Amino acid sequence: MRLSVGSPGMFTTVQDLGRYGCRSRGVPVAGAMDGPALRLGNILLGNDEGAAALEITVLGPVLRVEEGEGCVVVTGADAGVTRNGAALDTWRVHRVAAGDTLAFAAPASGARAYLCVSGGFDVPLVMGSRSTYVRGRFGGHEGRALRAGDVLRTGAPDVLWADSEGLALTVGLRPVRDASAPLRVVMGPQDDAFTPGGIETFLSSEYTVSASADRMGYRLEGPSVEHCEGADIVSDAVALGSVQVPGHGQPIVMLADRQTTGGYTKIATVCAVDVPVLVQRLPGQGVRFVRVSVPEALRLLRDEARLYGEARRLRAAWRTRPGTVSPASGSGLHRERGRMTLTVDGVAHAVEWERLP
Repeated sequence: MRLSVGSPGMFTTVQDLGRYGCRSRGVPVAGAMDGPALRLGNILLGNDEGAAALEITVLGPVLRVEEGEGCVVVTGADAGVTRNGAALDTWRVHRVAAGDTLAFAAPASGARAYLCVSGGFDVPLVMGSRSTYVRGRFGGHEGRALRAGDVLRTGAPDVLWADSEGLALTVGLRPVRDASAPLRVVMGPQDDAFTPGGIETFLSSEYTVSASADRMGYRLEGPSVEHCEGADIVSDAVALGSVQVPGHGQPIVMLADRQTTGGYTKIATVCAVDVPVLVQRLPGQGVRFVRVSVPEALRLLRDEARLYGEARRLRAAWRTRPGTVSPASGSGLHRERGRMTLTVDGVAHAVEWERLP
């Protein structure tokens, strides 16, 4: 497909799952802020799970399909997407063709939505990734956010791309982005640089997302976290979710476009599964932290991996309807007119059926 940009939205960029293997040369990972949303959208379409999509921040673009046809799915924030003025469900695959216009309103909830397309967006690979790193002015579409008049093309889709139409991710498989839930953190690596009172403040206080929050990091405002001595250390690696605390005592959670190293003490690291929860919060919304152990953090990652596995099985069941999928594992598909029930590892998921049998 070929799509033109009528209005770019507030900040819309091409992102995939990130640029890995380049941090030793000072190149940030970048990639989708809400990685699971992008990944699940691509699974529904039958794309490579890291295929490039549009990351839509707060106010979305207006896009017109100028040529070709394909399937699209919007995941992440509830972005009020319409096709030719008619509302479309998020987390459901829709077919579009030349002449169609997709438009996005301000989100009813969340901060970032993802427009995934069959075949992914075809922009040049830079150091193994199609992600936009705006500060470095490379990757994505000309190294920048979209502008009115830009033209985007999609890559070669899955041979059965049209078969995805109507497939929806069941509610039970959609990531939960509870704006009131505390973020789970593993303490360290420099938590010994803070007083017991400082650690207690960090874990017991509510902070607010600052207006200066961006893809590099979410600056938080609230009670000051007390250091034992100074805030500076010899620069070391900055991981996704690292919580830096500079001398002013206000935490900063480092995100997709984070620098590769930093010289501020890091009191904790937000668990990888909760980073997407944070990035769906808007400036002014609250943030709290709760301590978990390393084994618990690893368990959370395993649970997330199972979610992807169930989404893949859902798509496989959709493709092989009617029939049975892996009966030995307790998974299968029962279809009736208007709905079908997919059982994954003994858990039943009701799925709406939009086509005639």
